[in-house]
Amino acid sequence: MAFYQRMGVVPQKRHTTFYKPDGGLYREQVMGTKGFSGIQSILYHHNPPTQVRETRKYADVRLEYVEQVDLKHQHFKTFDVHPGGDPIFGRRYMLGNNDVVMAVCAPTEPMDYFYRNADGDEVVFVHQGEGELQTIFGTLTYKPGDYLVIPIGTTYRIVPSVQSRFLVIESQNEIVPPKRYRNEYGQLLEHSPFCERDIRLPEKLVTHVESGDFEVRVKRQSVVYSYFFDFHPFDVVGWDGYLYPYALSVHDFEPITGRIHQPPPVHQTFAGQNFVICSFVPRMYDYHPQAIPAPYYHSNVESDEVLYYVDGNFMSRKGIYEGSITLHPMGIPHGPHPGKVEASIGKKETQELAVMLDTFHPLHVTKQALEIEDEAYMSSWLPPQE
Repeated sequence: MAFYQRMGVVPQKRHTTFYKPDGGLYREQVMGTKGFSGIQSILYHHNPPTQVRETRKYADVRLEYVEQVDLKHQHFKTFDVHPGGDPIFGRRYMLGNNDVVMAVCAPTEPMDYFYRNADGDEVVFVHQGEGELQTIFGTLTYKPGDYLVIPIGTTYRIVPSVQSRFLVIESQNEIVPPKRYRNEYGQLLEHSPFCERDIRLPEKLVTHVESGDFEVRVKRQSVVYSYFFDFHPFDVVGWDGYLYPYALSVHDFEPITGRIHQPPPVHQTFAGQNFVICSFVPRMYDYHPQAIPAPYYHSNVESDEVLYYVDGNFMSRKGIYEGSITLHPMGIPHGPHPGKVEASIGKKETQELAVMLDTFHPLHVTKQALEIEDEAYMSSWLPPQE
């Protein structure tokens, strides 16, 4: 987010002496994007963040895509994936390309390490559960409906307090609010469906000074490496700047409606390189007297469309469940199922809740996704059999 934030204690001037009570220097770290020309924050550590005792390769996490999938609409029932693993290595990847990947996760094990994604930003959507996102910038509590936006290079761990379920979108670049919602200074404009008041920043900064054996797993170019430190990685006493994790609740997204059907861009919440993330939330339907609330039949000529169904009755679909993922690839039209156009006429509102990922390069399907595919989905637009 492009607004200034400060937590803890920082010196009056950057890159000046900043002493601990015992007379030693705090260690200053600049953490930014795009070299020194993007947004950045400055963090002050008890220990040099470069002081690594041991490193080793932990795992190769390159995704295994299916080489050739027929051009068709697909439906994946992610609640059929058995819970397991921790909030990082319990992720089950469904779709991806060189810009972005999508996974689901229902962890049952704690993280006994810390994690850092050095490939790009992450958005963790909380479908179910509560807990904490603990980071080098401080702690954010999460609850159902939260988008947790984690910048590239952030050291963190997710600590569920109850059974949680996540949708995870990992980018190869930054994830930001759409440009059309922001002025030249980065402030969100009046027509934006959310504003700075809806953004939740880290609530507390807990500085750890204990010594011991601490592991930080870092992902770079789809390989995870273990870095071992003799001190806790959350040893920051203060930081300031424009780069930090934050939360935005989908329930604070204010839908844009009109007299006739509004196209999907009005639901856009975040933008990445060659993809967008949208939120379909409870809203009033179109109010023209002859309006058809159900969407058009339309062709994704230059994008793949993915919907993750969270809650409610999605008005244009049948045979869809909580946790369903549908993939409508570019090149073939899709739209409302039989009878859904007629059934929508005269309806006043919808209670649907879903997250959409649109990509402008084709997505590849993983072998894990095919294991939970609904094979009948492509034929679900045929007329009902007499």
